Amino acid sequence: MRRFVSLWVLWVLLPVGAFALNGGLPAAPADVDRSTPAATATGFLDAAHARDAARAPHYLDLSRLPPETQAEEGLKLARRLVVVLDRTLWLDFARIGKEPAGPGERARREVLGQVATSRGPQDIVLERVDAAGGPVWVFSADTVGAIDALFEEHGSPVLEMLPPVFFTRPLWVLETWQWLGLALVLVGAWALGRLVEAVTLRVGARAAGLTKSGWDDELLAAGKGSIRFVLAGMLAAAGARLLKLPPPAQAAVDLGARSLIIVAAALFFLRFLSRAARFVEKKVAQSPEGTDVARVRGLRTQLAILRRVVEVAVVLVAASLLLLQFEAVRNVGVSLLASAGIAGLAIGLAAQKSLSTLLAGIQLSITQPMRIGDTVIIENEWGWVEEITLTYVVVKVWDLRRLVIPITQFLEKPFQNWSKVSPEILGTAELYVDFRTNVPAVRAELKRILEQESNGLWDGKVQGLQVTDLSERTMKLRALVSAADSGKAFDLRCLVREKLVAWLQAQPHGLPLLRAEATPLPLPEEKAVGPALLAARAGNG
Repeated sequence: MRRFVSLWVLWVLLPVGAFALNGGLPAAPADVDRSTPAATATGFLDAAHARDAARAPHYLDLSRLPPETQAEEGLKLARRLVVVLDRTLWLDFARIGKEPAGPGERARREVLGQVATSRGPQDIVLERVDAAGGPVWVFSADTVGAIDALFEEHGSPVLEMLPPVFFTRPLWVLETWQWLGLALVLVGAWALGRLVEAVTLRVGARAAGLTKSGWDDELLAAGKGSIRFVLAGMLAAAGARLLKLPPPAQAAVDLGARSLIIVAAALFFLRFLSRAARFVEKKVAQSPEGTDVARVRGLRTQLAILRRVVEVAVVLVAASLLLLQFEAVRNVGVSLLASAGIAGLAIGLAAQKSLSTLLAGIQLSITQPMRIGDTVIIENEWGWVEEITLTYVVVKVWDLRRLVIPITQFLEKPFQNWSKVSPEILGTAELYVDFRTNVPAVRAELKRILEQESNGLWDGKVQGLQVTDLSERTMKLRALVSAADSGKAFDLRCLVREKLVAWLQAQPHGLPLLRAEATPLPLPEEKAVGPALLAARAGNG
């Protein structure tokens, strides 16, 4: 009888001690909420990140461990599991169940996700088990049994040696040790990028010195600065992976690295375009064809327009690559492409003016009604074409003002181009002289001025003096001279006027004179007394 009672008591007491959940742990604190899958996932992450030995083990099913080791091993397993979850599985709490139970068999089991391993994917499972106070949700025994293997692949033993202060989260989703490691990675990537760039440029410069082509020099010069950014971005992305950052943090680092590489590549292309254009201009100027001013100006204009077109294309491609990294922008782009009917027509009509302006710039580079450096008269202003873009032209006026004109105006309205065929130009200086002026002497003086006092302004090709008009009082002379360009022609005209006027002032019949004929008139007394009385008065006197 006693044996039967003993066996009955043992049978009653066994479920309480041996079959209770985590019997080797002290009672769960009151703030441990395991009523729903979402509550268990949230509570476990908070407790594990805080290295809370009193709470973290209670979220694990430790039934496969001896009760005497559950407290120590439970905290260790909780730390390892949170490291694995942070680096491989970012939980979407919107999809985790928020009900204690549900219909069907699957109500006792919920898969949070899968972690990739060398042996295949490992499910991370929450399971609803019976406990002393009722059913609770904990990480399943199978998941707990796989923690050590997962940690070997996705964790590091060094992390277990750090004090708890390094695992606090002062900002965002990164722990303190991750912020420190990320700072070291960024600084190291920048320093190593600069070092590799310096070595690359030095070796490249020596190699370029052995060649006669100048393109390699321009390529190296364009790469200065861009190479370090590309290398820094690549090294930062690679170094961040060693830190086993959480997926959102790793995605942010990758996004920043890709953006840096895209911007650096775009800057490299833009700088190379600029240097290549100057290199071609320099080569043409040094070639035998460099004496052809019109050809050089035409080439400069074509290079300027082509450079603008390529620059716009590079900027658009770079901006597109930057924006397409964001899911929202990709969705908008796909939506626009899918609804390219009326929306595309509206956009096309709205952009018609801009597109026509761009096409006008390309047309101007081909037809070349004017070129960079040409002397033009437009809007009653005289100046030089200083800059040509895809949308406007900058004319440098003689008094250093800048006239900005839409590029379409040069294709739709007439304007004067004084150097379309050649920069050489004729200039005139008009003088008004007296009718008695010795014209051959003036012509000889003009020749002397041009030959001896023109200070290099006269090109020696054209000189002449003609009587072009007569008026009642003066004779109009026109001095015709030539110069290499419009600027010299203007200065030469002013010089000729000044010298000829000074010479005419020294001549007796040079400058115009006002002529008048004087006729003597009788006095008033002579009209009153008559001639006889005047004669008598004269005899008496």
